[in-house]
Amino acid sequence: MDPVGMVAVVVVVVAGLTFGLWRRRIDGRLREVGFRGAEPSMGTDVPAGTRANVVDGPSAGQDRGMTESGELLDPALLERLGVGPAPATLLQFSTAFCAPCRAMRRVSAEVAAMLPGVRHVEVDAESHLDEVRALNIWRTPTLLVLDAEGRVVRRATGVPTKPHLIAALAEVLPPAAQS
Repeated sequence: MDPVGMVAVVVVVVAGLTFGLWRRRIDGRLREVGFRGAEPSMGTDVPAGTRANVVDGPSAGQDRGMTESGELLDPALLERLGVGPAPATLLQFSTAFCAPCRAMRRVSAEVAAMLPGVRHVEVDAESHLDEVRALNIWRTPTLLVLDAEGRVVRRATGVPTKPHLIAALAEVLPPAAQS
């Protein structure tokens, strides 16, 4: 094999390995969600140079750093997605032929059954393209953890582990609902 071909093979292998390790590191991580209005901070699920497309409200224009209150979603958008009032909601975006989506459905449903006050809502991303675009959902499965007011406080692409999901919900649920 000539030297140019060998270099090309090495570059492709290194790039593939780097991409695989990066995806392994970020898949399933529940990341805190910041505010709309500034460039995303490192570790968020929004690509650089874009903004989270949520409604303008009390959080509009504030810093996207790690915050307690997250992004407030439009109640009409939540209604179109089938999200009703609950102390905490696991909003899952899936597609029909997505194998990790089935694993996320199982984990989310088990956690919702274990913790009183937690509701699991699964949305077919293909049937709700406008909402998917508004929420910057780039791939499935994506899970949004919502508090009682409809704020996105955590976001994960890939399948989070059950203990991580329970820990994220513990931050959202009122103390009486956790017992």
